[in-house]
Amino acid sequence: MKKVLVAGGAGFIGSHMCDKLLLRSNISKLVVVDNLWTGRAENLAHIKDPRLHFVRSDVETLQTSDKFDEIYHFASPASPPWYMKEPKRTISANLLGAFRLLDLLKKGGRFCFTSSSEVYGDPLVSPQPESYKGQVDCTGPRSSYDESKRCTESLLFELQRTEGLDVRVVRPFNCYGPRTRPDDGRAVSNFITQALTGRSIT
Repeated sequence: MKKVLVAGGAGFIGSHMCDKLLLRSNISKLVVVDNLWTGRAENLAHIKDPRLHFVRSDVETLQTSDKFDEIYHFASPASPPWYMKEPKRTISANLLGAFRLLDLLKKGGRFCFTSSSEVYGDPLVSPQPESYKGQVDCTGPRSSYDESKRCTESLLFELQRTEGLDVRVVRPFNCYGPRTRPDDGRAVSNFITQALTGRSIT
């Protein structure tokens, strides 16, 4: 039986991941860590499974004696209004959060990091193949998010090369759906909120 940790598990994508993980019969304990900065407790309120244990904490300062077979790192704001307001917290959640989570991974465990399409920056190619290297401005207004995702990817792939870390990196593009915050600030949620409130879609 496996112990699994989901960092950022009260967020939009993270909470859906918790739903899916709890369908598995080989998980004995699912620890969900979230500071509820952009995540919401109500995203998990429907889950009554006793295997789920919620810890309210910043991921980079998480205190636990457990070691985990699988770790999923979703802990980061993903919307420009949030990460542009708090660039230090954004960088810390991604990069320092990854360092802390790696300390909690069992030897031979699997680490999954949710990166972003923003690692491609302002691409010259569209759509972008995974092999595209990107064009990111480290001094731009979005750089705290873009660069912390790129740096965390770099850390994980170096550990894969040098230590054999079993790592997966996901780069979502413009996700939306149930549990998206109405004040998310990204295009699709803005369009829907504007339409529902009778405003012009911009």
